[in-house]
Amino acid sequence: MKLLQIDAFTSRPFRGNPAAVCLLEGEGDAQWMQDVAAEMNLSETAFLLRTDDGFSLRWFTPATEVALCGHATLASAHALWEENVLAASETARFHTKSGLLTATRNGDLIELDFPATLEARSEAPAGLLESLGVTDPVYIGRNKFDYLVEVASEEIVRRLDPDHAQLRKIPVRGVIVTSRASMADVDFVSRFFAPGSGVDEDPVTGSAHCCLTPYWSAKLGKSAMTAYQASPRGGFVYVELAGDRVKLRGHAVTVLRGELRS
Repeated sequence: MKLLQIDAFTSRPFRGNPAAVCLLEGEGDAQWMQDVAAEMNLSETAFLLRTDDGFSLRWFTPATEVALCGHATLASAHALWEENVLAASETARFHTKSGLLTATRNGDLIELDFPATLEARSEAPAGLLESLGVTDPVYIGRNKFDYLVEVASEEIVRRLDPDHAQLRKIPVRGVIVTSRASMADVDFVSRFFAPGSGVDEDPVTGSAHCCLTPYWSAKLGKSAMTAYQASPRGGFVYVELAGDRVKLRGHAVTVLRGELRS
């Protein structure tokens, strides 16, 4: 089986968020897929299987299967076009636990069409702010996946050094920390911590931007924005709110191509 490692939300190798993409030749056992993801030891490994109307797509961290992943979906679309499984003009259609997701080419960018995941104001659970080292949050919210914490500045976001062992005790997929950007031509920045899902810090998180996009759209009064995820690897996500959907756009680059033996 073909196996690729692709850096998503970047045009440069060794930046953005790496994902493994496995092109299955038949139905895969869930435990086997989990073992492969643990072996790859990346934030996400995607498994693709052709169906009558697109592709079945499942995502696994080294520790668990997840219901939505943006960067591994972008990587999957890149793999299908680069391996000539799909023509460059074809739309990639993915059947997932979050419903039908699509990817198309938009100039030199890949565009994903994802559901928005709105947050609502929430109290901080015990230990959350202490684990992050945040003392004066601007806002705390939660959606069905994650907590969202807005802080006062990009500097605070960049300097965070969470206690991941303590964060792991909070029963949630992950924690998004965000602020307005001080970088030129960028609207907002974020970081994403998910030790409970087996990933201390995810480099660039497409699914987190399904929450960040409607949140910042309402605050900034604009539908199209440029976001930067300020992890050590870093990456840009070009986002647009379209009703109850979010358009996520980014680059991808293949850094490894190989063969997986079952």
